[in-house]
Amino acid sequence: MNILISNDDGYLSQGIAMLARIASEFANVRVVAPERDRSGVSNSLTLDRPLRIRAAENGFYYVSGTPTDCIHLGLHALSDFKPDLVLSGINHGANMGDDTLYSGTVAAATEAYLMGIPAVAFSLNHHQFSKYADTVEQAVWQILAHLIQQPPSAPILWNVNIPAVSPEMLLGHQITRLGRRHHVQSIVHATNPRGEDIYWIGAVGEVADNEEGTDFAACESGFVSITPLQIDLTAYNQLNDLQQFWQDLSVKSEKAA
Repeated sequence: MNILISNDDGYLSQGIAMLARIASEFANVRVVAPERDRSGVSNSLTLDRPLRIRAAENGFYYVSGTPTDCIHLGLHALSDFKPDLVLSGINHGANMGDDTLYSGTVAAATEAYLMGIPAVAFSLNHHQFSKYADTVEQAVWQILAHLIQQPPSAPILWNVNIPAVSPEMLLGHQITRLGRRHHVQSIVHATNPRGEDIYWIGAVGEVADNEEGTDFAACESGFVSITPLQIDLTAYNQLNDLQQFWQDLSVKSEKAA
């Protein structure tokens, strides 16, 4: 079995090193990741400049682009390695609820899924990775052991979030839905050394939906959250109303004529 690994924190992150080490216990592994932190770039592709791919001393490949770029180059520029599974992460920080829309970690897995390859995105619900490294290793190892023992018969896209608890406080896993978070992001104003105004995107808002069954609630309670994702954004509950809206407009137009 071949496993392709990427992330959005960059090829030097602690999370991707751990993920590669654990995955190598089960399969052949290749790492293709961004050369620097590309958090929050979502599914963006680099179209305004050429990309470079280089090999690092640790055997990882790094790319001058986004996580999505890495998946494309890993599949096509390094075509000698045909992955049966793609893993992304382990992210230093959660990717739950609406945050999955912005996440480069989830985006790498999503791109593989769109190409027909099973994919899993892993994130830790804390930015201090070293503090919870033992918990992360335990959770990831258990998931990969089950997944590789029973490979999916069709492409899957799982979003996994690991709670920031000690290993003995890890309660297991829960299958969850995405919660919601208020995205009232503040704008932080500053001035650079030249006296010019600059701005930072501030922290995200508070959680709006952390009811039982959500990824937020599972992690808060000490469970690993596993959320199956899909890409179809169609609002099916609005199709009939929208169809009726345009029919009504057509009738009014005919009468006016």
